[in-house]
Amino acid sequence: MRSIKTLVPVLTLLLLSGLVHVPDVAAATWKIDSSHSAVTFSVRHLMISNVRGSFTDFEGSIDFDGKDATKASVEVSVNTSSVNTGNEKRDSHLKNADFFNTEKYPKMTFKSTKVESTGKKTALIHGNLTLHGETHPVTLDAELLGVVKDPRGNTRAGFTATTTVKRSDFKITYNSVLEAGGVVIGDDVKVTLEIEAIQQKKESEKAPAAK
Repeated sequence: MRSIKTLVPVLTLLLLSGLVHVPDVAAATWKIDSSHSAVTFSVRHLMISNVRGSFTDFEGSIDFDGKDATKASVEVSVNTSSVNTGNEKRDSHLKNADFFNTEKYPKMTFKSTKVESTGKKTALIHGNLTLHGETHPVTLDAELLGVVKDPRGNTRAGFTATTTVKRSDFKITYNSVLEAGGVVIGDDVKVTLEIEAIQQKKESEKAPAAK
């Protein structure tokens, strides 16, 4: 079971651009709270089932102007060595040259290029994903789940987003052919992002340092 494949996603944190539908949100920078977020993926195995995994080490931020969504910008970085499928042997294989080659390509990054509003709380987030030395456009189908104040007074926003990428686009082509036809590992990788981001306070809003 040396399956699983690529992911991409991460990046995807673009989701934050969904803030376009929250008119009372002022221009600010939002940072992803990785302890309350998840970047997961699934890929077809033996043509009959799906194997799932995640990336546990990632970070990202977005600069957003609530008055003009087109001015939003997002940057995300994922440590490819943090891939986790719940199987140590498979994870080691995913880290080597057959797949992510984490020693040579330790980071996977995403940078937004365009945001399209598709509804009151939905948007298509376009951007460039760089993985395994290759850069290709990726589009996320995103939804804003809500904006709230947490018990400590921080403003938080929740998002979910999905996309599908082909690992072959990023030259991750390791596979085996089945005797009955088909392949061991699918080319399409389904990515799901569950993101919680914290609005960063401006310098003028921060409490003065203790003397």
